Amino acid sequence: MNLSVKIEQLEAWLFSNQKGLGKARQSVRRVARVLFAVIRDVLSGNLTLHAMGLVYTTMLSVVPLLALSFSVLKAMGVHNQLTPLLYSFFEPMGKQGIDIANNVLGFVDNIKVGVLGSVGLVLLIYTVISLVQKIERSFNYIWRVPQLRSISQRFSNYLSVIMVGPLLMASAIGVTATIMKSPIIHEAMQIEVFGFLIASLSKLTPFLFIIAAFTFVYLFMPNTKVRFRSALVGGIVSGVTWQMTGVLFASFVMSSAQYEAIYSGFAVGIVLLIWLYICWLILLLGSSIAYYDQNFSGITRSYDVKVSAEVSERLALTIMEEVARRYDRSEAPITQLQLEELLPVPPVLTRDVSDKLLRQSILMVAGESGDAIVPATSLDKISVLDVIKAVRVDEEKLMERLRRNTSLTVFHESIDQVLEHQFKDMSLQQLVRQPL
Repeated sequence: MNLSVKIEQLEAWLFSNQKGLGKARQSVRRVARVLFAVIRDVLSGNLTLHAMGLVYTTMLSVVPLLALSFSVLKAMGVHNQLTPLLYSFFEPMGKQGIDIANNVLGFVDNIKVGVLGSVGLVLLIYTVISLVQKIERSFNYIWRVPQLRSISQRFSNYLSVIMVGPLLMASAIGVTATIMKSPIIHEAMQIEVFGFLIASLSKLTPFLFIIAAFTFVYLFMPNTKVRFRSALVGGIVSGVTWQMTGVLFASFVMSSAQYEAIYSGFAVGIVLLIWLYICWLILLLGSSIAYYDQNFSGITRSYDVKVSAEVSERLALTIMEEVARRYDRSEAPITQLQLEELLPVPPVLTRDVSDKLLRQSILMVAGESGDAIVPATSLDKISVLDVIKAVRVDEEKLMERLRRNTSLTVFHESIDQVLEHQFKDMSLQQLVRQPL
């Protein structure tokens, strides 16, 4: 049996809808399908390309980012608590990593944010926001989100994370250190069982901070709603991978003395670029795992789903039927995320079709968060033909270029006349109220 046949059998097992499987087999197949999707995305080259772009942006923006964050921490008197985190990040690079961390901290100390002036401060903030925007764009690619946050949201959300995020991290580290030094903990450590547990917990604390940081990034960065469970799954996997990779990379650096012999003074820079690339790739892979965990039913054999016109029309009618049925029964409106989870198609297709119905004023957003979807007008005024026309509308105005052949134009117009005759008098209200 050759390799291609085995791959086909594996794909058939991954994507078949077998019922009656035990929970253990379902869990194994779920993990295998998510792993298949992540590996497929890595082999396509797009994730690695985003990781490379983030390495370049990081090299340009890391000092302004740390300067802005450390200036806030210095004002609060807690900047020293985050310094060990910076050293731990560069620790896998060995002695060279410690030197790099010292140099970065030296650069940060030399930057006086208060004396930069208005123009310098604006450029500093712009550089930092550009880095976070680049990160958001990479996460949006993974989550199939077409647009970034608005300019006002970017400015407020990004700066709040840059300013408040390090402060919260430093406060958490300070509180943890205070608790560990309290007399109660010291007395509890005298008891053998509690002493072992507390010692183990203290060793796991940095690891838990990494998982918490990764989980927060997966929750915040994509411009869409991410479930906490999926973000936590991605955070745990990426946190464990990052720790293991750090150990392996440290051993690699220690055993690769030939790098210095070949590249001389450039060896430090090359090792730094490799380590940054690995870190960004791990972070993006964790986000990809979180995405596929949340949208498990939408995993397909290929990244780019090829959809036919018939599927788009049927999907549009299915969306409208679901939205209209809830509206007609005065039920709570469905959200975009619930709609993507409900329909057994890739979420990107559901979002594309619903966005088109929104642009054509067939649907409208509602709710306090603006994520619920309701009909744009009463159901008796929306016909099935309106929905079909909305999803078939030529938004790029390409139809005019094809109207050169008169016989074909007459043929297509006859198809439109058949559709209009069949569905113009059937409203969504009739569709949702007809007996099943």
